[in-house]
Amino acid sequence: MKLLSKDQIFTVMARLKAQNPNPKCELDFKNPYTLLVSVVLSAQATDKSVNQYTKPLYEVADTPQKMLDLGQDRLIEFIKPIGLWKNKSKNVLALSKKLIDDFGGEVPHDRDKLITLPGVGRKTANVVLNVIWAEPTMPVDTHILRVAPKIGLAEGDTPEKVEKSLLERIPEEFLRHAHHWILLHGRYVCTARNPNCENCLINDLCCHNEK
Repeated sequence: MKLLSKDQIFTVMARLKAQNPNPKCELDFKNPYTLLVSVVLSAQATDKSVNQYTKPLYEVADTPQKMLDLGQDRLIEFIKPIGLWKNKSKNVLALSKKLIDDFGGEVPHDRDKLITLPGVGRKTANVVLNVIWAEPTMPVDTHILRVAPKIGLAEGDTPEKVEKSLLERIPEEFLRHAHHWILLHGRYVCTARNPNCENCLINDLCCHNEK
């Protein structure tokens, strides 16, 4: 696997930053709790569909206690179109209960504590830490797992390996927003089926284009 040099990675990040200096999470949320729930619901679903169906949900249940009061049957009515609603509804209610029982109803600012919550893995925890508390974490979703090694930004074939590689190789000054830049690049430019190499602002550096 060919990797970009340190200088090339700096150039890639600088170009992505220039194009989108302050990238935003594309999931809509009202507070740390609703972001956490939305990330859990976004598994194998698009951010757009999650936003569509959580908007009315969060109008009636935007805290752990309100979600528990809502109950599973009513929660399912809101989230069923998102998919995997059976497990997702169980996880949302279970994590809501654990937040109340163990963390005073607040989303903990701690990765180890976050991943004790039902339905919350390392990627979800990293999203919350990055978006809510601006920590330089690297949540590796399917886009980043596919795109980062393809471009030559990282090596690895698992989320954990790609995360470690990116954290080691991305210059510190870009780490705050790096996962958003790579994710959005994979979502809108370097797509899986029809990558738009012609209009890619890093196509002269991309290792995938080298013969």
